[in-house]
Amino acid sequence: MRNDTDDFLSLFLNGTPLLDVRAPVEFAKGAFPGAANIALINDDERHQIGICYKQHGQQAAIDLGNELVSGTEREQRMQAWQQWWQANPNGYLYCFRGGLRSQTTQAWLREAGIDAPLVTGGYKAMRRFLLDEMEACIAALPFEILCGRTGCAKTRVIESQTNAVDLEGLAHHRGSSFGRRPGGQPTQIDFDNALAIAMLKQRAQSPARVLLEDESKLIGRCHLPFSLQDKISTCPRIIINETLESRVQVTLEDYVVGPLEEYRQHFGEKQALHYLGEELLAAMDRIRRRLGGLRHQQLRQQLSEALAVQAISGDTGLHEDWIRTLLSDYYDPMYDYMLSRREGDIVFEGSRNEVMAFLEERQTPDA
Repeated sequence: MRNDTDDFLSLFLNGTPLLDVRAPVEFAKGAFPGAANIALINDDERHQIGICYKQHGQQAAIDLGNELVSGTEREQRMQAWQQWWQANPNGYLYCFRGGLRSQTTQAWLREAGIDAPLVTGGYKAMRRFLLDEMEACIAALPFEILCGRTGCAKTRVIESQTNAVDLEGLAHHRGSSFGRRPGGQPTQIDFDNALAIAMLKQRAQSPARVLLEDESKLIGRCHLPFSLQDKISTCPRIIINETLESRVQVTLEDYVVGPLEEYRQHFGEKQALHYLGEELLAAMDRIRRRLGGLRHQQLRQQLSEALAVQAISGDTGLHEDWIRTLLSDYYDPMYDYMLSRREGDIVFEGSRNEVMAFLEERQTPDA
């Protein structure tokens, strides 16, 4: 029989399977990467028990819970827990504070012959651990910041490095007005939890440096910790310089070609281009004020024409026109201004291929 644990670091570093028995509404507000939610009580039952607790006390609430989760309801939940445990025999279970709900689940599973250890302190304790450790990691890790204008493929460089944290990947967003992706973004709590775990894993590797992409305070609607914002603005920088035409092609892939494939996976072939078009036009409208009325109108018309041609022939070439103008007249001035406010020393500057070669060279033991 395995003991209950409060070794939160090992749980997160090892990717230990976690069974969350909180109500679905609690899980939706915030959870840990990979955790499965099979609740002891559902949202409606939780609401009824909460009212009972306030009006009649703990024992009455416990009695009501036993009444609500009995018979067929109990059997169904037991089956779901047993199936999960058969697939994840090294897992742990938890509720909000490691109290009655997880202890009840543990006892029921024990009656069925299943050893199901608890996470001591539950979700609340693990969440507090992650927030504290994230701040410690941000303070201690030796960050370097990868900079470059839109279309320099910074994220692709980040994805190629083991000593990097992909902030945009964690936020499920490409980091610009056109950066929304099918499936939406995680909640702020989910983003914080995933970021903290990514930082813990980097710290465990004791890297000479950790690469981050240059980001503003928000990636979509996910807010970076203030301490990380400060580090990004002051840490040493690596700058990618690419030609405008090269950046047009990368942006075409990131804004049109790649998202279209994601929409296909979510909505099917027939609806994918429709949803992509709606999102691109909405993104253009979101920056209307910054573009100015005339330029917004011109770019929106170019985008609409490009989408119409793409719908008929599949050709994406016309998208290059509005992307080229958007980069040179809108994103580049914003980037240049942001870069002028960064304080960190420049470690290296070159093309994407040169930056990749520089990073690879520094991975050698003598670097």
